[in-house]
Amino acid sequence: MTKLPPGFTHELVQHIQLEPTPDEVLGVPILNFDHFCCGAHGLSVLIETELGRGQDVQAFTTLFDTGPDQFSLVRNALGLKIPTEKITRVVTSHWHSDHTGGLLSFLKLRKGQAQARVGSPDEQTPCIVDVHPDRPTARGIAPRPNYDTVICALAIDPTFKEIEEAGGLVEKHAEAHAVAGGTVWVSGEIPRVTEWETGILGGSRWVDGAAGEKGRWTAEPHIMDERYVVVDVKGKGLVIFSACSHAGIINVIKDAIAVLQRPIFMVVGGLHLAGPEFSPRIPPTVDFMSKSLRPAPAYVLPMHCSGFQSKIALEKAFGEGCVPAGVGLKVNLVANDGAEDHMYPPVIA
Repeated sequence: MTKLPPGFTHELVQHIQLEPTPDEVLGVPILNFDHFCCGAHGLSVLIETELGRGQDVQAFTTLFDTGPDQFSLVRNALGLKIPTEKITRVVTSHWHSDHTGGLLSFLKLRKGQAQARVGSPDEQTPCIVDVHPDRPTARGIAPRPNYDTVICALAIDPTFKEIEEAGGLVEKHAEAHAVAGGTVWVSGEIPRVTEWETGILGGSRWVDGAAGEKGRWTAEPHIMDERYVVVDVKGKGLVIFSACSHAGIINVIKDAIAVLQRPIFMVVGGLHLAGPEFSPRIPPTVDFMSKSLRPAPAYVLPMHCSGFQSKIALEKAFGEGCVPAGVGLKVNLVANDGAEDHMYPPVIA
């Protein structure tokens, strides 16, 4: 119910639009809370992009990550009546199960909905699953104070074989590439250049042993398979989707600017600033985004692993430009042709 900027829509409004049939007695639609979205500790963003105008417009639908479990994404897609057969590509940010946990159940839902609406399997458009080739056997968590003892493993990510058996067409990419008709850019490896973004303390990776040898846990603070996604909105600038920012959100921003030479309009996703070990990173992160980067982002949507303290600091720096974001939120960005000639390259002070 929080006030949102123009172009942002709460889930409540969307459900009113999705339930147009009035009740016979009351004369108005009744909201069914069984159809409302369910939040979970993970991330999944549906990105709809358009290229061109009028009769020549091309539309693309890309899913960025799939949440942490087999239930949440399916429930939310059904509740918001998403035509999943229109999603032709899933991009996974990295191999952590809070971002890949819903992949197989999504592919099965999409396959079933496509079968019902399209008919023959031969007429169905395949769903590409865009992944980094370096899939670990497992990843674990080693907590403070020493970050040297793994206490649990994350749920195992889907294997390439499981993805294909569920109906996905696996594409492995370690390098940056454009998808969705060139409207969505998927990054390659993110350079680590800032002094304070030093990885994820306690990040661990299982290394399989050679023949006859036991496997072992090894420290893996940098999560080098992480990727982010960018959409360049004409007349506005770059919209960055950073699923977890294990590399550090400023490293992400700096890489996007270096590669694309465009200003940052909006930052969406997990900033990985939650918890006492990350709190020292909040001031330099917020200062860079609000003071050193020119122009500064118009909007920041901290989600997932961003943490409460970072949201307070970002709200103080950006005011209403720091938007409370979560499951069910819809953002509509329209290109501004007239502003394009007046857009200058970004400057980092």
